[in-house]
Amino acid sequence: MGPAAAAPSPGQLAEKIEDYLARHPAAALLEDGRVLFDMRMARYSVGESHGRCLVQFWSEDRNLMRTVVEVQERTQCLRVLTRRMGSAKPQALELAPTSDRRTPTARDAARRNYLRLLERTLSRNFIGSKVDGLRSAMDLEHSFGPAYARGRLLRGTVAEAVIGVGEAESASTVDGILTLGLLWLDYCRRHTDGRRHFGALKVVVPAGAWRTTAERMAWLNHSAADFQLFTLDERNEELTPVDFRDSGNLEVRLVHAFSAEVALERCQAGIGRIMALLPPASVPRVEVRPRSATEVALLLHGLEFARVRHGAAAHSFAREDAITFGAGANETPLTEENAGFCRDLLTRLFLSRHADGVHTDALFRMQPECWLESELRVGIAELLPSLRGDLIYSQVPALSSGDRGMLDLLALDRNGRVVVIEVKANEALHLPLQALDYWIRVRALNADRPLGSDCRRLSAFERQGYFAGAEMASLQPRLLLVAPALRIHPANEIALRYISPEIEWEFLAISEQWRRALKVVFHKRSGPARA
Repeated sequence: MGPAAAAPSPGQLAEKIEDYLARHPAAALLEDGRVLFDMRMARYSVGESHGRCLVQFWSEDRNLMRTVVEVQERTQCLRVLTRRMGSAKPQALELAPTSDRRTPTARDAARRNYLRLLERTLSRNFIGSKVDGLRSAMDLEHSFGPAYARGRLLRGTVAEAVIGVGEAESASTVDGILTLGLLWLDYCRRHTDGRRHFGALKVVVPAGAWRTTAERMAWLNHSAADFQLFTLDERNEELTPVDFRDSGNLEVRLVHAFSAEVALERCQAGIGRIMALLPPASVPRVEVRPRSATEVALLLHGLEFARVRHGAAAHSFAREDAITFGAGANETPLTEENAGFCRDLLTRLFLSRHADGVHTDALFRMQPECWLESELRVGIAELLPSLRGDLIYSQVPALSSGDRGMLDLLALDRNGRVVVIEVKANEALHLPLQALDYWIRVRALNADRPLGSDCRRLSAFERQGYFAGAEMASLQPRLLLVAPALRIHPANEIALRYISPEIEWEFLAISEQWRRALKVVFHKRSGPARA
């Protein structure tokens, strides 16, 4: 027998975990089949410390730190053998591509049961109408997936399109139903035999999961179709209509703007320490962006690789900079011991992430929307001279209905009208309605104009310190969608046809070589809706 293979080093173990999380941004961390962390909302740190590979995951709910003993690659998953502090027995964690842990058999059974339930409920509630062709089969050509049950209600020459989603599906799947509903309505209209007119779309969502769909439905073109929303309680099979036109006032709170100059001054020492770890030629490529009054992020083409937090020192009243490093959700505290590891990681990052990089490199591929967004922050005024490039905000935090959201790019045009910019670097089926979510919130904030003591009506943006020195028009916001021309999902045009004519939108298609230079391939603008 030959010599046994050498055990992986702590650095190699860390690299395997990093690579997996870079390739699966929606991954989940599980223990004993239970989801501990959804990596879309959690952060992690992994690296070598005192000859061991240490991994830490944390979110708003919990924190986990383990020593990594072994990493085993499996089909689609990564099994991570770890050891708790003070424990001799290894414990297994699993990294999976998503948080949906149902087996294919269980998932298919749940969807078949929902299909039968929906058919019973529709037949009982719409007496005189025939439920026709209800199915959930995959149809990739028309973007229909098996999570949604779709069919028709027929009564003589009158027909209605119907679509529903079960409570076992993920929240994002439930929220995506209106996009698929519009596609299904359009499909039914194009494939009718001419004897029937599809004048309505009925959308059925789980009880208690109607708000997002209701907000979106309120801003559709209601002259194009009769849109109806229902909830279905799967336990008592009760179908309840939802009046989306009166779903309650949208409450949106905006976080106050902070001084970027003050934040940079506070964190200057920490910024300098990170810059000292970079090759001198790489320093001009760094984008330094304040995230709050006491936090500054350092980015390369939109990818954050370090953060400086200015705060109180431990066991002291003095102030100091706490520094973390790592690409994406990876966040490792910088110490004297791991400074060399940080330098090596950053060297690898800067060698990988540039316009002519290798597309198979995980560091090149990470967060393409952030990369495109960073290019737009610099070049949007050249692409669209009507916009002011000096007044543009990225990732503005806002709170709505108890959920924290990030308003993507916000800008002003030269008439003071606010512009909501939604960016996608790859095909995105739900782009129009996801952008509509941001538009709805920005509209509410811009329309929030109480009479002030100086007899002026300032928007919530102005009162919270945004767009200082500019007067914001009270007109409804413009909506700007940006994506590479060959990465625009064909379903986007269909969804946009059903958007309310009150919303002025523009689709900016850019060249595939946007990493090298931003060039417009074509524009599409809103116009009269077509039924």
